Amino acid sequence: MRTCVGCRVRDRKPALLRVVVVDGALAVDLAGRLPGRGAHVHPDQACVDLADKRRAFPRALRVAGPLDAAPVREHLQSSPVAYPKEQVETA
Repeated sequence: MRTCVGCRVRDRKPALLRVVVVDGALAVDLAGRLPGRGAHVHPDQACVDLADKRRAFPRALRVAGPLDAAPVREHLQSSPVAYPKEQVETA
């Protein structure tokens, strides 16, 4: 189980995108093997926008300064991959 940094809902790992910082910029880690700290977000534009608005990416990845979420948005727009939508909420 992982928590989406955008909507803060817990979900299964395959239902989330892992995002890491590579050379000071956000990168989508599809294989889940890139080194470094990762943050998870639902593959949904609303969750990415919410995470960007809340400045959750730099906080979760423990980096100073803002991070541009454009690479994640571009991946979502260009990706034909269907992600599972099952969500598990905890109180």
